[in-house]
Amino acid sequence: MSVATVALLALAAFAAGCVDAIAGGGGLITFPALVAAGLPPHLALGTNKGQAVFGAVSSAAHFWRGGGLDRGRAPLGFAMGLAGSLLGALAVLSVRPEPLRPLIMVLLAAAAAAVLLRGHVKTRPRPPLHPRAALAAVALGLGAYDGFFGPGTGSMLIVAFMLVFGDGLTRASGNAKVVNLASNLAAVGVFAARGSVLLRVALPMAAANALGAAVGARLALRRGDRLVRWGVLAVVAAAIAKLGIDFARG
Repeated sequence: MSVATVALLALAAFAAGCVDAIAGGGGLITFPALVAAGLPPHLALGTNKGQAVFGAVSSAAHFWRGGGLDRGRAPLGFAMGLAGSLLGALAVLSVRPEPLRPLIMVLLAAAAAAVLLRGHVKTRPRPPLHPRAALAAVALGLGAYDGFFGPGTGSMLIVAFMLVFGDGLTRASGNAKVVNLASNLAAVGVFAARGSVLLRVALPMAAANALGAAVGARLALRRGDRLVRWGVLAVVAAAIAKLGIDFARG
């Protein structure tokens, strides 16, 4: 892979880190970029996790220091997100690459739809009757999805925290970062152990992603829900454009 291609992937990772910290769905930028650069599915998934984990650390730390998340939920959400992601990553590595290609396109479309719908979700007036059980189910299920595939997980977590716990958009974004951090750590460990992380690509992308995440987290905490909504719209537009190009090329 040429230096110019890696530089373009790093630029995509910076944009993804910024968008992911604000709205979730940064993987809808980086994963298609890695596939477009010619990486096969397993290597693209693993390398995407390898670069995303640093951005996840950066954005979670900024939300934590800025008081933008619920610290009481964090330990359980982290633990269940970690467990779910381990299961998902092990599952995807057991699937041959060929069937993954059409499945990936379907999952990308579903993730884009989740991001689009998130802007119309209304918060619940009351939290669930069993908040710890609800948190465990959300973190385990979406952690498993993140380990198996990944793109759109941040937005799906935000929707879940809004619907289940009644969080506002910015608060839900912060709480989602805890689960997303855990799922990224677990998945990258599994993919790296299987040799499915291309380090010479993942490391430059990781540095750019972490920088973008720091910028995005600061913007989200300062600007609040309105900026989050615009971030969602930008992610959806990018995903729809990429899917349209892939379809036109056959």
